[in-house]
Amino acid sequence: MIKEIVQVGDPVLRGKCRPVEKFDEALSRLLDDMRDTLLDAEGAGLAAPQIGVPLRVVSVNVEEGYFEFVNPVFVWQKGEQYGTEGCLSVRGKAGEVLRPSKVKILFSDRKGDRYSLVARGFFARAVCHELDHLDGILYTDKADRIRSEED
Repeated sequence: MIKEIVQVGDPVLRGKCRPVEKFDEALSRLLDDMRDTLLDAEGAGLAAPQIGVPLRVVSVNVEEGYFEFVNPVFVWQKGEQYGTEGCLSVRGKAGEVLRPSKVKILFSDRKGDRYSLVARGFFARAVCHELDHLDGILYTDKADRIRSEED
């Protein structure tokens, strides 16, 4: 089900999210709703707080594929890349942000099985952007310059 995307100013975007403890039907529904919402919005990623749910759950849709990360944590980050970012929760704006060029994360899937993944380039940027949401951080907190998308 497509959910409304919470916009900047809503306190849920600034809170620290709780870890998922139950890998059940409710989690599967949340992940399905996040997928539907992300695909409808044509974004690169969506974190659960962006649909008003303060849980450590992220979905990413990039050239490498569609991914679901439950309770993700960084193992390491390497290199640097500087590029433009926007956000489904900060409509009409974009900013230049410095991010790692390569990251490794540990995460669970919807069943609770643990995995690791290495992401590079734009995929790494999307992962970092979405994991920041889980700690109440928006890209606008890190951007050198924020501009209207029309600029």
